[in-house]
Amino acid sequence: MISNFSIVGWGAYRPRCVMSSRQLDARYGLDPGSTERQFGIAARHVAGEEETTSMMAAEAARAALDGAGWGDDRPDVIIGACGVMEQPIPSTAVLVQNRLGLGHSGVPSFDVNQTCLSFMAAFDIAAMGMACGRWNRALLFASDIASAGLDPDVRKTSSIFGDGAAALAIEAAPGEPCGMLSSATVTHGAHQELARLRAGGTRLRVEEGYEALIAGSYFEMDAFGIFKAAAKLLPGVIERALTQAGIDRDALACVVCHQASAPGVEHVRRLFEPRGERVITIFPETGNQIAASIPSVLAHVLTQGLAGPGDPILLLGTAAGVSASAMVIRL
Repeated sequence: MISNFSIVGWGAYRPRCVMSSRQLDARYGLDPGSTERQFGIAARHVAGEEETTSMMAAEAARAALDGAGWGDDRPDVIIGACGVMEQPIPSTAVLVQNRLGLGHSGVPSFDVNQTCLSFMAAFDIAAMGMACGRWNRALLFASDIASAGLDPDVRKTSSIFGDGAAALAIEAAPGEPCGMLSSATVTHGAHQELARLRAGGTRLRVEEGYEALIAGSYFEMDAFGIFKAAAKLLPGVIERALTQAGIDRDALACVVCHQASAPGVEHVRRLFEPRGERVITIFPETGNQIAASIPSVLAHVLTQGLAGPGDPILLLGTAAGVSASAMVIRL
């Protein structure tokens, strides 16, 4: 189903504290430059105590709403798309709605979750809602604080993740040649143990003890295993999305991909050779921002004018599960 809409506003938020890779070198007793050489990241942003998930999301959302110019007109829906919610109940979207001064507005607000692909899932839902006439204006956001779940003793995960948020305001544009042209997703649940965060839900309970809760609160990842499993899925979803959209890959203005890791982005670049430069990377300055990664790259593309009205772009990513998604959008 083709959904005609325009991206009318966007915003991104990066926490004030910046941690350089040289600071991690010092933490782990390494020679200066070791972390950057190994992981391809120079710095990442780390949320402070007052920079909660909903606070960062609200800042990005305000920028998106300002850009949209909706004034006193409210969005018809607010969809939160965080990889990890601020708290289990209520949803992060509810917290953001209230921070935006809409706490008594009645605007439907809810979360969707597909870990690192949460924003693409939210985008898909919003597009379908517009296509069937349910919504005219939608506010989407993703905000993640990876640093909250990193084990400081595990150098690999501590070195590649960063915190941040991004948001989009989209508006239905019936009859216009813009919007979502295709969406393709696959999930292979057999790989669900390759990346997981066990605490925060019903799996680990208070009666299991403090140590069990602490251990389950740290993110666990088999980096090579998830890269290998996810990489196998990407070519298929890319071809499905391009075929559904009727777009040749050479026509793509750019590729907005999840910034999972430096090798992950490089792998996507190789998939689009000989024009791999169309794959946009901000990883060296942000790291892996979980679900906020893809919308942060998209906000960067729009702010820098790397793609403009009428240009087809591909959104692409992988997530714990293991899942992979590709989506073609015409700006």
